Amino acid sequence: MPNLVWDIIVRSIGGSMRLRNTLAIIVTFLTATLAQAQPEPTIDEAFLEAMQYRSIGPYRGGRVTAVAGVNDSLHTFYMGSTGGGVWRTDDAGQNWRNLTDGQIDTGSIGSIAVAPSDPNVIYVGTGSACPRGNVSAGVGMYRSTDGGKTWKHIGLPEAGQIGRVRVHPKNPDIVFAAVLGHIFGPNEERGVYRSKDGGESWEKVLYISEKTGAIDLSMDSSNPRILYAAMWRAERKPFSMLSGDPVEGGVYKTTDGGDTWDELTEGLPKGPTGRIGVSVSPANPERVFALIEAEGPEAGLYRSDDAGESFEHINKDRNYVQRAWYYTHVFADPVDPDTVYINNVMMNRSVDGGKTFTTIRVPHGDTHDLWIHPTDNQTMVYGDDGGAAVSFNAGATWSLQSNQATAEFYRVTTDHRFPYWVYGAQQDNTTVRILSRTNGIGISNKNWHQVGGCESGHIAIDPRDPDANIVYAGCYGGSITRYDHRSGQVREITTAPQLALGRAAEDLDYRFQWNAPIRISKHDPQVLYHTSNYVHRSTDEGQTWRIVSPDLTVANAEMLQDAGGPITKDQTGVEVYATIFVFEESLSNAGELWAGTDDGRVQITRDDGATWTEITPSGIPEFGTVNSIDISTHQAGRATISVYNYRFDDFTPYIFQTNDYGSSWERIADGTRGIPERHFVRAVREDPDRRGLLYAGTEYGIYVSFNDGDSWQSLQLNLPVTPVTDLQIKNQDLVLSTQGRSFWILDDLTPLHQLTDEITQVSQHLLKPRDAYRIRGGGFDIPSGSQGKNPPSGTVIYYTLAEELPEDQEMTLEILDATGNLVRSFSSKTPEKRAPNLFAEFFGLSRDAGLPPVKKGLNRWVWDLGYPDGRPAPNTSMWGAISGPPAPPGNYQVRMTIGDWTATETFAVKKDPRVDATQADLQEQFRLAIEVRDLFSESHEALIKIRSVRDQVEDLVERLGAAEQAEGLDETKAALTDALTAVEKKIYQTQNQAMQDPLNFQPMLDNRIANLYGILLTAEAKPTAVSHAHYEDLKAELAGYQAELDAALANELVAFQDAVAAKGAPPVIVPTK
Repeated sequence: MPNLVWDIIVRSIGGSMRLRNTLAIIVTFLTATLAQAQPEPTIDEAFLEAMQYRSIGPYRGGRVTAVAGVNDSLHTFYMGSTGGGVWRTDDAGQNWRNLTDGQIDTGSIGSIAVAPSDPNVIYVGTGSACPRGNVSAGVGMYRSTDGGKTWKHIGLPEAGQIGRVRVHPKNPDIVFAAVLGHIFGPNEERGVYRSKDGGESWEKVLYISEKTGAIDLSMDSSNPRILYAAMWRAERKPFSMLSGDPVEGGVYKTTDGGDTWDELTEGLPKGPTGRIGVSVSPANPERVFALIEAEGPEAGLYRSDDAGESFEHINKDRNYVQRAWYYTHVFADPVDPDTVYINNVMMNRSVDGGKTFTTIRVPHGDTHDLWIHPTDNQTMVYGDDGGAAVSFNAGATWSLQSNQATAEFYRVTTDHRFPYWVYGAQQDNTTVRILSRTNGIGISNKNWHQVGGCESGHIAIDPRDPDANIVYAGCYGGSITRYDHRSGQVREITTAPQLALGRAAEDLDYRFQWNAPIRISKHDPQVLYHTSNYVHRSTDEGQTWRIVSPDLTVANAEMLQDAGGPITKDQTGVEVYATIFVFEESLSNAGELWAGTDDGRVQITRDDGATWTEITPSGIPEFGTVNSIDISTHQAGRATISVYNYRFDDFTPYIFQTNDYGSSWERIADGTRGIPERHFVRAVREDPDRRGLLYAGTEYGIYVSFNDGDSWQSLQLNLPVTPVTDLQIKNQDLVLSTQGRSFWILDDLTPLHQLTDEITQVSQHLLKPRDAYRIRGGGFDIPSGSQGKNPPSGTVIYYTLAEELPEDQEMTLEILDATGNLVRSFSSKTPEKRAPNLFAEFFGLSRDAGLPPVKKGLNRWVWDLGYPDGRPAPNTSMWGAISGPPAPPGNYQVRMTIGDWTATETFAVKKDPRVDATQADLQEQFRLAIEVRDLFSESHEALIKIRSVRDQVEDLVERLGAAEQAEGLDETKAALTDALTAVEKKIYQTQNQAMQDPLNFQPMLDNRIANLYGILLTAEAKPTAVSHAHYEDLKAELAGYQAELDAALANELVAFQDAVAAKGAPPVIVPTK
């Protein structure tokens, strides 16, 4: 049942708690019934699970408003991202690992509390309570009793934003939660809540109204019956942020564990109060600090030295109360009663009880939460808009934030290069251009950089430059920059050089949103668009601009006033309303432009802006935000749009589709078709390769429809629960931006193009693989926690099984060349033997791919494009590797066999477009590589033959000696073994025993062959003349040693055979291969 309906019913029944409880039971029943009524998935989820997203980074931290530490473990800390879940470090911030993926139903974290008496007990309040414009709502409280390994939801599902959680110092089951409530509208679940049974049940122990909630709590650690609570009326709308109230709000105190509360007023502001931070000193419980948003001179830091009986206004500096609704954090030092911290734009510390402060340098800025060790005040962890950081010297130095892939991105764009780059503007940071894959083992910080613009805005890449040097990027206030990568210059080319900060929307010449669209025409790349409440067009790279539309917005005057109040205004551009929020151009029809506004209108022009027609669907909520428009490539006039209305406390999913240029619309997401009713939709895209295949990015993940929106099902797979803010389909990949987990890519959508219900019903089916490119680097499981992941290197083979294969049944996958010759074979029962690779072992990279899976549903196997490895003799060590050479570009086949059933599909292997080598060059490289590989194998076949004969000789003589029949064999044995060993030592360095022994002992023939092999494959290139010549030399050298071996076998071995035959012993067997 939508929240809007709930609110209407609640208001209609007033304050009757009995009726409210009854209604809650009814709502729970109806919600469960509606959930059961969701349609069955079109494709069984087992037939999707083999597909996997990968995080590409960047590893640059995003906003963190919740941190915690552990009293008994100096190196263990927790952070809560505003969109990325809960993370833990056990090495003081050197590495962070997520604890909540797959267990918590939101990425937005408001507070973390570790029970002081039992560090295994952790409470998490979801919903960040620093409610900037892109804030995400929480889903209540969670608890872990095993240090974060597992989590249980423990209630308060409508809490919205939870600002603080406090746990009793001796009883881990007694916990308090400061619940702010719904940030976008009134609701009853606000105030201070208490649980005495670890969250199994909750009591609302402090409540003011449906509009005022609790934002902070501080507990007297020496007497946990005493708590102080900060109450705050806060409500956000897309055009404003209300903070404060003349009556409601203030500081409250309980001395009986929350049963009763008293408002503290003596010495505190008499006028309206807004956000408040409160902290009681563990070093002196009589001392209480309150940082208060108030009007004029009443704002600032207050201190009580009598446990709240009275307060003194000790600091009025606006540096500590600026932008109060976003900050207002105060923390008493646990050791020194005169030391107190204020987190605002910067972190500030006072050592004189709050009278004066000095700034502490921190890695980022916009600081929020702080945890200080209770007995060692040098040890602390803090959270800011750039992540979390740890200090062991009271903030003199901090751990890095470049190891946290928790960036928040508004949009995602890709370019035309190979491999393609991914672009976005990171909130609280800069724009980012990052490689989608690299030639190395991962995507590191050296693989991205900024491209002008700033933390907000869209990005457009000039397609005329093959190297994508020219990039246009936005910023708030109508800023748009032209970035030239060659010179590094960033030029401002705004159409309206107005300073929008601090001004009401109605006073602006043009209303540019914080996130204003930028587009380059698909038909004429000279044309650049930027939108405010008008569409602006430039044909000279921003030198001049022309307006090509009327005001396309509703522009309700009441929504264009000053943002903020009643105490503090906040006009950054986030709340500039009545703007064109999404703008797209048809790929098939020049002059066809579509525009959607953040106040609920959709309009189209089909004559390049000369005339505009409103085509708003009738089902769009009033003032809903049109966040994406996807113009179909399958049919003219077809488009799919997503609309959200959560900023009016309506979390319902809205997706609409038209096939006639907006003359009529069908709503294809409403909470009953598979996308749950509270999973509002941020973006929708139609797959260009399969009509009716739609992807929807929502607040809590991603969904797919195979039937034009008739039904939806989860495509979450391994993607963390995080807001998916935008989607792009690039080269059959699905590229995602998230609000809290950076960028992700779902590689290779071809299974979704091919899967049907019929395929899932047959016993087995082989899907056609996507063509593969010869690119170095690949999808290794990287030990480091600060690199994005590359895709698998090679051809990804997908196949389906209706049921898991029995253990006694084998499946094989065979790779064939274009003429049907076998290249490589893989069995579900027998592991493939791989040659050792010194360098892979050194870097901890496994080459063991295991066995092709045979589970029910969709299965995936990767052929790395390699031919079989060289065949080294057992127990040998050398410098280098003899892995199979990459297949030359061309056409290939994959054949799948189970019993009598077989199926074959074709695919191509293509050369890296960046490589200059011709097909003939690569064929020549392949031929020589095969010859060198086989030469190495021949050298080690000689070793195997030598060692086999020698071992048999030793064994035979030993057995004859035991029978006292070895007399007279010593001379013939020594002659034979000496001859064999002499050849062996020319082929192989017999002193090598350890991995790096080749650095100590001279390399012999086999290692020189392996060295040539490595040289030959250093790049995609025609072999050098030297390589050819050296191969001939090595080949001749091996032939000479083989001749020596043949002579030893023909002479010394025959002599030995004759000698043992005379004693009636069996002959030595010479292996042939």
